[in-house]
Amino acid sequence: MPGAHVKTGSFAGKRRAAGVGPVRRIAEELRAQNERFAAAVENMSHGLCMFDADERMIICNHNYIDLFRLDAKVMKPGIRFFDILQHSVDIGIASQSAEELYAVRKPYIDGAKPSTYEEALADGRIIVISHRPLASGGWVSIYEDVTVQRRAEKELKEQHRRFDAALANMSQGLLMYDAGGKMIVRNQRFLELYNVAAADFPFGTTHRDALKRLLELGIYTKIDVDSEVAKTEACLRAGQMHSTYRYLADGRTFLVVRQPMSGGGWVVTFDDVTERRRTEERMTHLAHHDTLTNLPNRSMFREKLDQALGEAKPLAILSLDLDRFKAVNDTFGHPAGDWLLKCVAKRLQQAVRSSKDVVARFGGDEFAIIQSGIKSAAGAEKLAKRIVEIVGKPYRDKGREMHVGVSLGIALYPGDGHDADTLLTNADMALYRGKSEGRNVYRFFEQGMDALMRERRALEADLEAALSRREFELDFQPILDIGSGKIVGAEALMRWRSRSRGLVSPENFIAAAEETGLIVQLGDWALRKACNVAANWPPEMRMAVNVSAAQIKSGGFARSVISALAFSGLPANRLELEITETVMMDESDAVLKTLSQLRGLGVRIALDDFGTGYSSLGYLRRFPVDKIKIDRSFIRDLDKRDTAAIVRTVIRLGAELGITVTAEGVETEAQLDMLRKAGCGEAQGFLIGVPAKASDIGRLLRSQAQLRQSG
Repeated sequence: MPGAHVKTGSFAGKRRAAGVGPVRRIAEELRAQNERFAAAVENMSHGLCMFDADERMIICNHNYIDLFRLDAKVMKPGIRFFDILQHSVDIGIASQSAEELYAVRKPYIDGAKPSTYEEALADGRIIVISHRPLASGGWVSIYEDVTVQRRAEKELKEQHRRFDAALANMSQGLLMYDAGGKMIVRNQRFLELYNVAAADFPFGTTHRDALKRLLELGIYTKIDVDSEVAKTEACLRAGQMHSTYRYLADGRTFLVVRQPMSGGGWVVTFDDVTERRRTEERMTHLAHHDTLTNLPNRSMFREKLDQALGEAKPLAILSLDLDRFKAVNDTFGHPAGDWLLKCVAKRLQQAVRSSKDVVARFGGDEFAIIQSGIKSAAGAEKLAKRIVEIVGKPYRDKGREMHVGVSLGIALYPGDGHDADTLLTNADMALYRGKSEGRNVYRFFEQGMDALMRERRALEADLEAALSRREFELDFQPILDIGSGKIVGAEALMRWRSRSRGLVSPENFIAAAEETGLIVQLGDWALRKACNVAANWPPEMRMAVNVSAAQIKSGGFARSVISALAFSGLPANRLELEITETVMMDESDAVLKTLSQLRGLGVRIALDDFGTGYSSLGYLRRFPVDKIKIDRSFIRDLDKRDTAAIVRTVIRLGAELGITVTAEGVETEAQLDMLRKAGCGEAQGFLIGVPAKASDIGRLLRSQAQLRQSG
């Protein structure tokens, strides 16, 4: 605490003994010593203040005065210690009152024992005071400003706290090695990750010893310790980070990263990346495999094909497409279709023999196979026959039996192409040829097959342009009420009169329209056109319009029907929508909701081609229709006993359910007579009337109405 300024005058008395040599020398020596003492005190790096037994200041240096911001004029020898304290209070440097400060010092003064304590000044500085008693009474105090040091210590302590907190809360394990290769830091997470005790990895452990210990504990199964140590040392010399994956015996995967430190040594972090690696592997797998069947997808197939072609060995590419799969999907629903595709995938894998063969799914019901190691076309043909046989066997699930076939196109390397694109294209052309000639077959690629493919594409292009060119027409075939002998309506039949192709058969363009999706637009056009025509017929005449599954599933079919009725003015009960069994047997909520909505408006629903699909009385029970149309193939063979029995059964079924039964394809009086006797309600066919233009059928219906009125 504050004291007094050093004065350089002699402590000796003023009197001199003139002429007395020894006294003079003593005085000179004393003066010299006093000057040296004063110089030493003034040049101290710390503040110093000395007090006598009466607590009065004897001497102080400038560092003391500067340290406490004291007034040098006040700090004279002889000033009382308490007054110095009061002076420090008066100038605002002290953080307590003079009495409080003195009370703190008094025990040290009275105790006459060496002591060290700290004092915090009002300006925030921290002063360390070293109190040392003198033998003659009084004391000397050394004052040191340790503010910067304390702040540094506090900051260092805070850094240690933050470092410890970071280590304790890291998601990664951490080890730190010094320049000598000894472990100096280890966090708790490291011990938790490896499920080991601190005693297993004490501080001072070397990198080599740590690896050996992990092997001894059975945590690592295989690791070359010498190689790992050498890699670490090489990275340290190069100043480079090094990372590697460690595979633990329990199946986990750790990412281990070694990072050199600028002052020597290195830090190692350990991160459990097991789930991340599994996710990455799953993502990689998904990017190259079909999610439904787990077969390689088109991308992976192409990679495998490029690899196989790189070996320059003969191989075959088989392009596959399922036959009748759409019917299964429409009949039993998409879940059943997905189940069937998985079954087909398994059968295809069983059909191939070589481990090098690749079975892939391209999407939908399209598959492809790379057959390696073939010696001739006979090997590919043998596989194709085996696939046709295996895939064609029935599929049974939940009491249901499903049937599909498969068509294959085959291209051979190197005869049919030297690159992947050419081979795949040629295999597809061979497949298309097979499907055009019949289903459940295989065909090898032949030169000139591309002409058929070009023709199909040209047909699709012309079909797309035909609607805007107004090349489509409707013909109408009359429907007879067998009991009364009256025409009760007609069925609208679509015709395509192409500018370049002439009259195109529906058998040739309807399938293409369904495959391209154009059938939705064509169906909407036919519906509007038919309603407009029927609006001019006599009021009791009905109009029957064929509807495809794609139209009903399009989402806007109900709105299209309502719109067509509204614009034409045709009453809903005069419109009859003919749908196939496959549409009716689709149990999806959207289809049933749409049909129920239309039937609720009064629109009649007819089940077309009854008996040719997957007939089920259960479906009729869940959604009763207004009419059943017996397919023409049954009427054609009506003279056969079994067929006649089936037809009579269907007619009785309709009578029991209150459903009108219409026979299609009636061409002879004998057929009509037999149907009349069996109780069939309606007939349609060339005997009743051939398809005719709207004007012709209109005249027929009006003349019939006039005869009825006159009769």
